[in-house]
Amino acid sequence: MVNSLNNILQLKGKFESRANAQPPRTPKLPKNAYVTSNHVRILLNQLKDILAYWTQNTVIEGALISVHYKTIVAKSNRLHILLSYPGHFPVDSICGAKFKWEYNKDGQLIQKHVFTHYVPLIAIKKAISILENTADILDYKFNGKIDRACADEIDNKKTFEYRDRIAKTTFLKAIVDCWYVEKFDIDIVNEEIKEESIITIFKTNVKTKDLFNKLGINIFDDRILDDTTVRLNPDEIEILLNKAPYLISMNVTDMNEITKEDIGDEIKKEHISDKIIQSPNNEPIVGVIDTQFNKEVYFNEWVEYRNMLSPDIPLLPEDYYHGTAVTSIIVDGPRGNPQLDDGCGNFRVRHFGVATHGAFSSFAVLRNIRSIIASNRDIKVWNLSLGSNLEIKENSISPEAAELDRIQSEYDVIFIVAGTNKPSEKMKATMKIGAPADSLNSIVVNSVDFNKKAATYSRVGPVLSFFYKPDISYYGGDGVLKEDKIIACKDNCGASFVAGTSFAAPWITRKVAYLIYIMGLSKEVAKALIIDSAAGWQSKDGCSYDIGYGIVPQHINDIIYTKNDEIKFVLTGVADSYETYNYNLPVPTVNNAYPFYARATLAYFPHCNRNQGVDYTNTEMDIHFGRILIEKGKAKVKSIDNNKQGDEGLQAIYEADARKEYRKWDNVKHICEKITSRSRPRKTYETGVWGLSIKTKERLFNRKKDKLPFGVVVTLKEMNGVNRIDDFIKLCNARGWIVNKLDVQNQVNIYAKAEEDISFE
Repeated sequence: MVNSLNNILQLKGKFESRANAQPPRTPKLPKNAYVTSNHVRILLNQLKDILAYWTQNTVIEGALISVHYKTIVAKSNRLHILLSYPGHFPVDSICGAKFKWEYNKDGQLIQKHVFTHYVPLIAIKKAISILENTADILDYKFNGKIDRACADEIDNKKTFEYRDRIAKTTFLKAIVDCWYVEKFDIDIVNEEIKEESIITIFKTNVKTKDLFNKLGINIFDDRILDDTTVRLNPDEIEILLNKAPYLISMNVTDMNEITKEDIGDEIKKEHISDKIIQSPNNEPIVGVIDTQFNKEVYFNEWVEYRNMLSPDIPLLPEDYYHGTAVTSIIVDGPRGNPQLDDGCGNFRVRHFGVATHGAFSSFAVLRNIRSIIASNRDIKVWNLSLGSNLEIKENSISPEAAELDRIQSEYDVIFIVAGTNKPSEKMKATMKIGAPADSLNSIVVNSVDFNKKAATYSRVGPVLSFFYKPDISYYGGDGVLKEDKIIACKDNCGASFVAGTSFAAPWITRKVAYLIYIMGLSKEVAKALIIDSAAGWQSKDGCSYDIGYGIVPQHINDIIYTKNDEIKFVLTGVADSYETYNYNLPVPTVNNAYPFYARATLAYFPHCNRNQGVDYTNTEMDIHFGRILIEKGKAKVKSIDNNKQGDEGLQAIYEADARKEYRKWDNVKHICEKITSRSRPRKTYETGVWGLSIKTKERLFNRKKDKLPFGVVVTLKEMNGVNRIDDFIKLCNARGWIVNKLDVQNQVNIYAKAEEDISFE
């Protein structure tokens, strides 16, 4: 079968980089927009009330102000001048962001941005002064109303007649700010919190411990996770709600339960031979963080087990079932499930028992995970099949997911996370996924049955009302019959029939481990390959909130090989400037045309900031892939998805549309041409080459740009079914690319050699 397929190619060449050449422009009102002095004065009076409040309330040594916008706004349309103060732009003071949904006057439900700023009182006083002068000028000069044409006329004049009261640029920026801002407010939490909870507060200049002491709450360091996240009991939460409800950014109940997986009837065996599986050699090691591991199972030699709980905690037999079953699939899953044989072989596991089968403290697990990863740097692939019965919050990432995302951006590791299951009493309801399945950097896995339908217990995304989660799906068992379930080993009594996302995730963990350890691919390319293999030739419109981008193929060969009418290649690079690009990708032509459909999948692991709420990812990578066109003497990529973001000149793309059409701010991008019977070969331009451009933007102005690795998987499908991979390789070699065929046997030999023990005589 493999002989009729093409190898995936690894292209190595130089990416160029350049800074953003477009000069910053004075912000402008949208077309047909206008601002009235009445609206300016409403905002002015709101700020005066807020200033009075924070003058009286000095606990946080500053002010928290929520800026409510009329809609979702791009970074370039957020406050330009209001709430600025010497040495600080308005964006520098953002400490939280959320979405709000409200009906407009036409009865349409509108999604809106709300940003919370932490500023000194001088910032409010400055904004009040600016708005007073702006309102007065609108009344005196423009009869209380200014539109785009009038604003542009002022901008084009060299002098501004009111410059003794306010600078021209300050006036124009204030006008634009007032157009986008609906109101200023102090938002407070109004929900009742009666359980011990993990609470996240807005970041201020006062240290967390000192801040709580001021409020009469005494907390010790072991209850502080980071600068803004603490664990509080109900009495302490009540004090916080009574004295400073404005401080609470987000909360999540601490005592979560592992989602219950259905471990069904067992096939009892009198004895399982120790030789049912060979002894481990130098197979790759996968990390598992789960409940405890039963050392009596037949594959115990393959597992290094560490109990991370206190020795004082008594353990029951059921505390071992879930973790042992998950690890059994990673080590030796195909033995009990030959219909799911993936060709990946066996894996060793280092198993960390962090929980029991019942309720556990996610706060304790959070503190555990980082130390586990830091102490086991040799492990790159981790399986986490624990999850919360609670639904994720609409406007915030869970603390568990945020910690996973931080770890994956700081360390060269990747987590495969179960998508969590519905509790039995909610099987008929639609239910959002639970923590930590809202982790954006992780690969989150949901379940399908053997008919490729979403499992009855599957929960759904999105995350932060935007991000696709789960990422992909795999077979996790469903139904009442034994043959509908997954076979796993939970103890030394034989096989157990199980179902749940916990038992779908380990199959993907095996594949990712194979791609990274055996095939030698980066985690960025491995993630892109997994998602690309699930998505195939469907566009982003084919992605759903229960199955994700699709179902990952069963056998590893269907991921690391491609059909013989397709050319699949992977590229890796590091983005350290605004644009990282290569305009030198040759694609075979026939009769001066390109007879190919094209698709590309990009994956990267950005730093994330939970304190930024819905603006969670710090970095945006925008992918452009397609033919190179010369326009006005400059080369540009004519992207296969017609993406014009970042092109020179004014591009009228609204933030909501950019998120919907181009997945702006998503750390996975999948662009794909539709295959139709009416498609015709694409004409060649004078350059005769294709190109890839990655445009990188940072959300926070004051944040240092990182060197951020990315991985791209590109697939070209020949329209007439012809195998043109040899032509492609020759063209790449002629243009200076180093082309590597990802040959499985060769990679296996390389891995084996690298893992050999060398003895010196």
